[in-house]
Amino acid sequence: MLHRLLALVCFPIGVAVAQPVLTGANAYGDWHGDAPGVRRLITPDALPVPFATGSSGRPPAVVPRPRDLSPNVPAGFMVSLFASGLDLPRTLRTAPNGDVFLAESGAGVIRVFTEHRSRVFAANLTLPFGVGFWPPGPTPKFVYVAETNRVVRVPYPNGGPPEVIVPSLPDGGHWTRDLVFSSDGARMFVSVGSATNDMTGVGPDTEQGRATVVSFSPDGKDRRVYASGLRNCSAEAIQPRTGTLWCAVNERDGLGDDLPPDFATSVRDGGFYGWPWFYIGDHADPRHQGVATRPVVVPDVLIQPHSAPLGITFYDQAAFPPEYRGDAFVALHGSWNRSKRTGYKVIRLRFDNGRPTGEYEDFLTGFSRSDRAVWGRPVGVTVTADGALLVSEDGNGTIWRIAYTGGPSH
Repeated sequence: MLHRLLALVCFPIGVAVAQPVLTGANAYGDWHGDAPGVRRLITPDALPVPFATGSSGRPPAVVPRPRDLSPNVPAGFMVSLFASGLDLPRTLRTAPNGDVFLAESGAGVIRVFTEHRSRVFAANLTLPFGVGFWPPGPTPKFVYVAETNRVVRVPYPNGGPPEVIVPSLPDGGHWTRDLVFSSDGARMFVSVGSATNDMTGVGPDTEQGRATVVSFSPDGKDRRVYASGLRNCSAEAIQPRTGTLWCAVNERDGLGDDLPPDFATSVRDGGFYGWPWFYIGDHADPRHQGVATRPVVVPDVLIQPHSAPLGITFYDQAAFPPEYRGDAFVALHGSWNRSKRTGYKVIRLRFDNGRPTGEYEDFLTGFSRSDRAVWGRPVGVTVTADGALLVSEDGNGTIWRIAYTGGPSH
């Protein structure tokens, strides 16, 4: 059963945490050290060597949310339960008129939250994930949906039968397919993750057309690879002030607890990001004898390895304190290939005049209960019309709303 609980279940504002930026080996930790305000900076020149630790298999034990427990937020913010009872809630996107769209992937539907209720906007979909509105501006005519094996569009706002726009995408493996449009609406970017961890033991045909961002015209034609070597660009966003495409990327497993970092990055047309032969620039994966035939792009923001980023959005509203304007939020689904649990939170990427500093800061934490148990796994993030932040998590099937209510900021 779905519940709209906005303003009914609220929790007190957070407590400020003033800490220096954690760098070098200190930037690697686990959930015990997570708290709103904790800042980290991981740099390409300070990575550990491959296999410094063994490869761990520690999937989380997802437990019911303890009664009256909410995530932790920074001082001056209030968190409230927005919706519950959802079946694998994943990507969140806000329409120009303020409607909030959710890819409820487990149910195979796109759900829309309006001012007073929620309803199913499109159904009978195969693992829907990406959601986009076209054309740009205040009155889009279509909602585009990236299923795991194709792209369809549905008339907006009234709905109707889906029209197939891209009839075939590589299926299986990493199944999430995100979708965004360029600022001018001329290009549609669809992310396609790899079929394997690092292509060990398979032929190149297994990964044909994968580990890429693919670009199309809005009618699904003029298909071309926009960027490659991205193991799993699980989430996309357009930076509002620059029109630049960004990806949040899940890197490979098996090289140890602290290697390689996941990352969020601007994406260059024609850029190659290394997978599977290299990671974070020209660091060679020892499982391959790769030769760099072209430059490997170094990502903008490195995130603690195995955090599993699955959602990204930029904050371009005025409801949060001014220092948040132009920053980005990334949802970290959480680790399994790490002996010490990490992720399970939402982080803030810091920008300076539109340029990433490389630093990130804990924003929403508290989903981990112990070294094994977690009650929430963040996935989707979107900014609402009134400037609040919505976060979906698929462990207990909930959505949380974070609003600024005043008081000290950091």
